[in-house]
Amino acid sequence: MNKQNISKKILHWYDNNKRILPWRKPVSKKQKQYFTLVSEFMLQQTQVKTVIPYFNNFIKKIPNMHSLATVSDNKLMGCWEGLGYYSRARNLKKTSQKVISDFDGNLPNNLEDLKTLPGIGEYTASAIMAIAFNKPIIPLDGNVERILKRIFYLKKDWEATKENLNVKKDFFGYSNRSSDYAQAIMEIGALICKPKLPICKMCPISKSCSSLKKKDFELKSKNKFNKIKYFEADIFKEKNKYLLIKNKKFNFLKNLLIFPMREINKKKFKSSLNKRINIKISNMDMRITINEKNKKKFLSNSLLLDKDDIKNHILPTFTKKIFKSIVRY
Repeated sequence: MNKQNISKKILHWYDNNKRILPWRKPVSKKQKQYFTLVSEFMLQQTQVKTVIPYFNNFIKKIPNMHSLATVSDNKLMGCWEGLGYYSRARNLKKTSQKVISDFDGNLPNNLEDLKTLPGIGEYTASAIMAIAFNKPIIPLDGNVERILKRIFYLKKDWEATKENLNVKKDFFGYSNRSSDYAQAIMEIGALICKPKLPICKMCPISKSCSSLKKKDFELKSKNKFNKIKYFEADIFKEKNKYLLIKNKKFNFLKNLLIFPMREINKKKFKSSLNKRINIKISNMDMRITINEKNKKKFLSNSLLLDKDDIKNHILPTFTKKIFKSIVRY
């Protein structure tokens, strides 16, 4: 199958099977840049089905680059609440401000300038170039990597390096519909060439797949290691209100409301007789012992909230989980 036939088959499949996603709807070129920027930030480490309602709400309340650059942090975090990885939201706002100040309100259309923007690395820059500017680039995300590994039956560590996979991308060739083509390849990875139980009979390029010929679709698993860390959270209660502080101490959940807490060692955690909860956040498994206290303590950047008040504040899911573990609803 030559490269021209491959691109035709992939685009034909895409035209007939692509998902209807809010950031793909027809809009002006400038709005497409904005939609692509917001969606790509949201899609970093987050699944499409999770992102859709957040994207719709975000665009409704913050509809363009200028409104994003000037939005209050409270409103921004309100739109992002529950999506996690809050540094993405802060970087997104910083990027919009730099686009306004340095690029006259337009996203730059080259990789070098894009990568100077906060929160934009090699992949996100490549995705923006392809999708927003129709440049002949195929971003190397997990979906594209998986397709290449199966097409070429790449099993060894050196075969699956980013460098080698970037070389293997030449398999796809290019199309004058670069924006659609990049999305089409990623879409095949998401819907057809899935990590488990790929739907080969629906794949437009299955005839070129070495893994199909060998009937072996197993992929070399990446060793994902979540750090286990131990914490003690202080619960200061006055009547039905609980004390929360603005986080200035930990890199995770920076500037968001959390219970006063400190990192402790494993020995102290295990010796504690207090209630314990486990929370997974980013690449960290947190073991938290709950230290309930009845005396009020005055801390800077703190406030007292009850179970009704939390509805009117932007709280990370992390804080809500601790809240639910100590408060009966």
